[in-house]
Amino acid sequence: MARLPSVAIVGRPNVGKSTLFNRLVGKKLALVDDRPGVTRDRREGDASLLGLDFRVVDTAGYEDHDAQSLPGRMRLQTEAAVAGADVALFMVDARAGIVPLDEEIARWLRGSTTPIVLVANKAEGRAGEQGILEALALGFGDPVQLSAEHGEGIGDLFEALLPHLERADDDDLELEDEEDPAAPLKLAIVGRPNAGKSTLVNRMLGEDRMITGPEAGITRDSIAIDWEWQGRPVRLIDTAGMRKRAKVQDKLEKLSVADALHAVDFAEVVVLLLDATLGLESQDLRIADRVLEEGRALIIALNKWDVAQDPSSLFNGVKAALGDGLSQVKGVPLITVSAMTGRGIDQLLAAAFETREAWSRRVPTGELNRWFERAIEANPPPAPGGKRIKMRYVTQVKSRPPSFVIFGTRVDQLPASYERYLVNSARRDLGFGAVPIRLTLRAPKNPFGT
Repeated sequence: MARLPSVAIVGRPNVGKSTLFNRLVGKKLALVDDRPGVTRDRREGDASLLGLDFRVVDTAGYEDHDAQSLPGRMRLQTEAAVAGADVALFMVDARAGIVPLDEEIARWLRGSTTPIVLVANKAEGRAGEQGILEALALGFGDPVQLSAEHGEGIGDLFEALLPHLERADDDDLELEDEEDPAAPLKLAIVGRPNAGKSTLVNRMLGEDRMITGPEAGITRDSIAIDWEWQGRPVRLIDTAGMRKRAKVQDKLEKLSVADALHAVDFAEVVVLLLDATLGLESQDLRIADRVLEEGRALIIALNKWDVAQDPSSLFNGVKAALGDGLSQVKGVPLITVSAMTGRGIDQLLAAAFETREAWSRRVPTGELNRWFERAIEANPPPAPGGKRIKMRYVTQVKSRPPSFVIFGTRVDQLPASYERYLVNSARRDLGFGAVPIRLTLRAPKNPFGT
């Protein structure tokens, strides 16, 4: 049996390491208490996170003590756990903020050869915002924000661990979150009931893999199917139809809709399938908004095009309505298909692969900063109250979706319109197309700093 990759959880006492350990293993194997120092030995358990299997190691809180003392021996156990892990989760307490011991642990971890994922625990609500900002200074990029106690942020943790654990048997464990061309395209098909989602999946596969019929709501679970298109691997996810919340009364249907939303969370590209005979409705825009909020790449497909009335007028009307309704992302691909005849399916899949490539793009530092300088020169930021907003530099902290942090002075006063200008400029000049882009502004702690 193959060795499971290993994940070590490290941090100072009482930041929530054992709470996360228990959540990952699905059992209360580790004692949890408000008092620091409850965990002394390394505790291990088999964990499964959204289908990702690994061995998780809970460690004692890292303390600065003589190696011969009990806390010192506990620290040595922690260091051994990190050295033997494929990736380590460095956990800090977002509510308490960064303390000197966190900074000491960060210095030690920066010298380790083990990849590190920074986790800001207790990040629910607004109480942890300042601690999350402070965590950036630790040198491990944007922290994964979660609440181990309430299970919030687990999807983000999955995304952060995946690149390390999928390649745990490789020699090179360096984090690389850009697209692997050989990896399956995770493609979810979503939409209102009876839009033709299962029929479309069956046409793609060339077999009656999914039950279809005129009744709405036949599909209840999200079904994942591995498949190939033109020699390229695809994982198709067919989902239950998503109706307006007020109409979802049946308990089983509520579970089905929740399952469909869950499928969106772990797709790379989401196809929102519309019924061309019904046009675009407000529920379609709500679904599209949810997809974009989750940071997933979106494609709109107009199904039943073979029986659409006045197709040219319909296409232009839907395109205009999408432009108005999806103001945060302009130019989302709109493709006409027929699940019954197969028309447009190759075009749809080609667009899905192309969109994933843009969604996974990481911009080289030099190219990114040249773009940033050009964008500011072409349209300098405003000076509210006569005080200039100084934008110093930009860095890309992750891809999938592309996420950037801009550092500067008084950037908290930057108008939303200027943020939109930067995002649209990045889409146009850096090859991101219509994928969602996350932009965060960071100002120095000293309000008088320049």
